[in-house]
Amino acid sequence: MNRRRPFCQALEGRLALIRDQGLYRVPQAMVPTPRGTLLHQGQEYLNLAGNDYLGLAVDSEQQAVFRQWLRPDWAIPGATGSRLMTGTHPLCVRLEERLGRLYGTGPALVCGSGYHANVGILPALTGRDDVILADKLCHASLIDGMRLSRARLIRYPHLDLERLEELLKRYSSVRGRVFVVTESVFSMDGDIADLQRLVELKARYGAVLYVDEAHAVGVRGHCGLGCAEEQGVLTEIDLLIGTFGKAWGGVGAFCLCSAPIREMLVNASRSFIFSTALPPVSLAWLLFVVDHWQEYAPRRRRLLELTDRLRRTLAEAGVACRGQSHIVPILIGTSEATLAAARMLRQRGFWVGAVRPPTVPSGTGRLRLSLSAAHDWSRLERLVPLLEQLPVRM
Repeated sequence: MNRRRPFCQALEGRLALIRDQGLYRVPQAMVPTPRGTLLHQGQEYLNLAGNDYLGLAVDSEQQAVFRQWLRPDWAIPGATGSRLMTGTHPLCVRLEERLGRLYGTGPALVCGSGYHANVGILPALTGRDDVILADKLCHASLIDGMRLSRARLIRYPHLDLERLEELLKRYSSVRGRVFVVTESVFSMDGDIADLQRLVELKARYGAVLYVDEAHAVGVRGHCGLGCAEEQGVLTEIDLLIGTFGKAWGGVGAFCLCSAPIREMLVNASRSFIFSTALPPVSLAWLLFVVDHWQEYAPRRRRLLELTDRLRRTLAEAGVACRGQSHIVPILIGTSEATLAAARMLRQRGFWVGAVRPPTVPSGTGRLRLSLSAAHDWSRLERLVPLLEQLPVRM
């Protein structure tokens, strides 16, 4: 008897439901270009769905300089093992030390990805007596990590720090620790957490503050170190997570924390212990980026200028958008309407992501415009009249 067929039939039923709800997804092959565009099936689109915020990943001049800088013995495509086996290359040690100097902390801990970091850190640090208070709109990777932990999880309303303080008052006397978890720039709403206030609250109630700066590192702050730098609290956050897969134009992530926390993560974070390490060639690129970090200040300024100009132009055109960052969400509503809006924009040469549940709450499907320093205003400007035609919600 073939036992596989009934299971596959059940999956087909589930997939049909996903299609009916407008939530079906298919990976599509595309090639990004240095012009802030992408090539898909022979056509060129302005890329408004990527995370290459500084344009480093597609900069052919930077890549040429990197290839000249790259030593032949660093151009190794595989790590050969996990970090605790054979995967900690000397380049990784150098990168962790350089990150520590850049941020003014002790050595960072380099991880395979932002998801790996977020899914492994809280389970490694928390126990049954602990409580996690998390912003309701935290990224899926954070939610997965919190669910894997043994701590009690309570999610407070998005950016509602009055409610957070009420919860801190209630749970500050628990036998264990209270962890406050937030993003700095929220990935789907593009708004920004008040890290100064969060630092005040964590100090007042003896909590541990965990901030995911994935969408802020490289972009925000005078030196591009993120919202924590921008808000003057860089050294007051217990766990600061950054990713290399966005503004850094590479792959991987890092955690900045105290030496005892770092030591515990090395010994207890399962995603760190049981994942293959980053390959030397990837680490070399990240060291190259660190070496040239200050040279990217004009890119950061350009990105913020483009962001301000687009948001201002949208406001003048009466198009409502959320947030205050380079992530510009245009709320549409149903999944069907969001998909239709994205299709219309793609027909006009704009590759825009249609973000739908479960990534965002039901009924809040949106177009997520993700800006890059590689973009040109003359092309971005042509997007505004098209957005004016859409049934935008607040």
